[in-house]
Parts: sequence; structure tokens; C-alpha cells
Amino acid sequence: MSPTTTTKKRIAILCPYPHDTAPGQRFRYEQYLDFLAENGYQYSIFPFLDKKTNEILYQKGKTLPKIIGVLKAFSKRLLLLFKLQSYDFVFVYREAALIGPPILEWVITKVLGKKMIVDFDDAIWIPRTVSKNPLIAWLRNHQKTAKLCTWAHKVSCGNEFLSQFARQYNQNVVYIPTTIDLLRQHNRRKQHQAKKTIVIGWTGSVTTMVYLPKMYPILQQLSQQYVLEFHIISNAAPETNLPFIKFIPWNRTNEIDALLVFDIGIMPMDDTIWEQGKCGFKALQYMAVGIPAVVSPVGVNADIVEDGVNGFWASNSEEWLQKLHLLIESVELRQQLGEAGHQTVKQKYSVRAQQKAYLELFK
Repeated sequence: MSPTTTTKKRIAILCPYPHDTAPGQRFRYEQYLDFLAENGYQYSIFPFLDKKTNEILYQKGKTLPKIIGVLKAFSKRLLLLFKLQSYDFVFVYREAALIGPPILEWVITKVLGKKMIVDFDDAIWIPRTVSKNPLIAWLRNHQKTAKLCTWAHKVSCGNEFLSQFARQYNQNVVYIPTTIDLLRQHNRRKQHQAKKTIVIGWTGSVTTMVYLPKMYPILQQLSQQYVLEFHIISNAAPETNLPFIKFIPWNRTNEIDALLVFDIGIMPMDDTIWEQGKCGFKALQYMAVGIPAVVSPVGVNADIVEDGVNGFWASNSEEWLQKLHLLIESVELRQQLGEAGHQTVKQKYSVRAQQKAYLELFK
């Protein structure tokens, strides 16, 4: 039974970044907020960083403003502890603070006795530095993830690899894949047509742009045979001046418009333990709007994409060339795989498909 107006449950959401600024937050819990409210839950969001600090944290320089911003963030977290007593659940996305030991989470669970729900969608217990802010990376406490899992009332994970890690410390683990809102956000579809210029695209943050350089020689080779553009949607420009590359700054208001320009979406990745923790978000975005996805079959990608059915796998340069060549040549194949990909998202990876499981987190 859902909570009634007289028994509403209150949820405090602790997250690293301001609301509607980080893809992980947007697609892990923000798109469920209206659903929680409709079912009688009240929530308050408490980001660690304010907007000003978040905007400069991963830029070069500005060390003093960064330090001041992080110190301010910690002071706000300490004051927040006095307010949490009135909440029934404390939902922590990844960690309560970006750096340092899990003192806040310890107080929340051991001193305040709150039911803490921890959610994560990356292998955040593995040290990996691709940050443009090495100081923040150095101060990260990767060991805290195990402790958070141990103390949590429930743990929500974005794939089975992450769930297996969490189950070492907590048996109350729920696998909820990263999902797409097909009703209010990714609610349009690509209509593939024969055209002279083919657009291959990639979307993601600057931290995942490290996978793109190995694709440039492949795209260069294809550009000698076809008229193509490679669109990169991101929060920072790529470090390349290849003539067929077009950078599109990520913008919340035109995100879907920019995606729908793609004829083909790619998701290259390395094959290490870090990538096992990824949740296939880029592929899901492409598939949701009917864009055929070509992915490295690493981790959950191999579960989301069925090779030749709702997308393509590519494990090496030869396979990337082959699969991209097939899609460039055939508008019918692009339409067929794009439609199959959309149906996969609708049935397994949409907000509607996972609403019931999400609500169970707070029961």
C-alpha cells in the first residue's frame, strides 16, 4: 500500500552535484522524483557542491575558490546532520561527500539511526584517475564504498557486477538498471532516411572522452570512402582538430535535438574491471530514440545490445569498420536496428518498466 497523506514518508537525498546537472543523478533518481511524490513520499535534495563550485571544480587552476567551495560544502553537510532526524530515509547517491572518509554516513546510520539507501552506478571502489582535478582525485576515499554498503538499509546498483560487489557486505541489494524516461524526455524517435552525409555520434562527459582517440583512425578511414561527420556532445571540447569532427556543447534544452541528428551512435570502451561497472547509459540513450548503437561488448553492454538484433558489437578495429560500414550503406538496417533498440529500452530499461522496483526501495 502506498503511503497516505497522513503517513507520508520523508526522504532526504544526499548527492554530489546540484540538481539537473549530472547525468548519473538525472538517470539514477531524478527522473523518479515525480513518481515518488505521486505515491505519497516527500523528498528534499541536498547536493554536496553548490553550482558555482561545481562549475569550476574540474577546470584547470582556480585552486583557492575550489578549496573554499569544498570547505563550504563540508560545513553545510555538518549542519545538515541536525536536520536529518525528521526524515524516514536518507538516500545517498554514491557518497555523502566527494572526498574523505565516510564520517557523515557513519553518523547518519550509527548515531542518528537512519535507514540509509545507497545507490551507485560505477565501480567507485576502484581507484581510477581521469579527472582534470588531480587534487580531488587524490583525496577520494575509494574504500568507503564497502563501508557504505555494510551500513546501508538497502543498496541499489546499476548492473549485476556492481550488485555482486555490494552483496559481499549487504544481502539487501537491489539491481535497478539505469533507465530512460520515454514519456517526458527521450520521447521522440529518429526517422532514418537516405542522405548524402552520414552522422556518427557520441555523447558523454569529458571523463569518458578517453575512449574516443582509438576511434579517430577508424573514422578517418571511413571518411575517405563516405561523406560523414562525427558529432561529439559533451561538456568539454575534444582535443583534436580532425576536419570531420563537430563539437556540440551539451545543453539540457537541446539534448534530444542534438541526439536525433545522429544516424549511428557509438560507445567504445576498454575492457578492464573499471568498465565492468559501467551501466550502458550511452547505448540506452541512442536506442531510446531509435538510433542504432555500435558498442564495445564489455560488461553490461553485452546484455543491453544483442549483436545484429537491436544493435551491433565491435571488439576491434576490423569489427568497428565492418559494422559501421554496414550501417552507413543501409538506411533500412539503421531503421530496423533503431526500432529494435527502442523496444528493448521500452521493455527493460525505461522508467515505467522499473517504477515498481524503485518504489520498493522505500518500503
